[in-house]
Amino acid sequence: MYKKNIYEVKSNRRIAEDVYRMVLAGDTSYLTEPGQFVNIQLSGLYLRRPISVCDWDGETITIIYKVVGTGTAMMAAMTGGEKLDLLTGLGNGFDTDFTRLLPGQGILKKEDGTYSWPDGRSVKAAVIGGGVGVPPLYALAKKLKKEGAEVVAVLGFNEEKQIFGYKDFADLGIPVCIATLDGSVGVKGFVTDALKNIDFDFYFTCGPEPMLRAVHRLGKERGVEGLLSFEARMGCGFGACMGCSCETIAGTKRICVDGPVMKSGEVIL
Repeated sequence: MYKKNIYEVKSNRRIAEDVYRMVLAGDTSYLTEPGQFVNIQLSGLYLRRPISVCDWDGETITIIYKVVGTGTAMMAAMTGGEKLDLLTGLGNGFDTDFTRLLPGQGILKKEDGTYSWPDGRSVKAAVIGGGVGVPPLYALAKKLKKEGAEVVAVLGFNEEKQIFGYKDFADLGIPVCIATLDGSVGVKGFVTDALKNIDFDFYFTCGPEPMLRAVHRLGKERGVEGLLSFEARMGCGFGACMGCSCETIAGTKRICVDGPVMKSGEVIL
């Protein structure tokens, strides 16, 4: 279920090269799970722009976006007080119920809403993001930590000037490992290079498809399941146009409504 509404820009600032953080005030009731997205109407442009939700509360939505074309350039020029037309509550978001994610493995859900292994150990969860795939993992990491998981964040970027978000995760008390292709910060290489020495029971990942493919392959090698959130160009954003389809073992699925989050065992990468 999604809702169309008008939102007011409260703040909009540059946080890295071509990357901006925008806070919007308005109805947030249709956002229910981390990993959902909004679809933004911009004046003079026919197609809305899908942007993942970084975080939300009872009054505001925070999005982080990269300027890649006309629409996002228009957004970057916006200032406080301007209005935007959004569809909210789109996509399925990340499931964090480990009794469903790891069926048959004895995961316990306690009365306080936290999950653990039968011997009391916390479930180890890796949140793995690349570029603008990082933002939706922030609200997810907050939720996982609240539910008792031992969370580590692995964030991948091309170079130092593109890095953002690491302090947000660190402020949650979550260890952060950064990978850069040029080696300017952290581990040199891809997120999979950073993951080589990290142990985890389950992973959640969002980013460009080559990164998802590499993480998916690493998970299969280790026998670890995960949830993958796909980035895709979208037409309508609510399943009518079939413009953002992908192949799964159950046939073609639409990323905007059947996803963007899909189980590692069902995707064909």
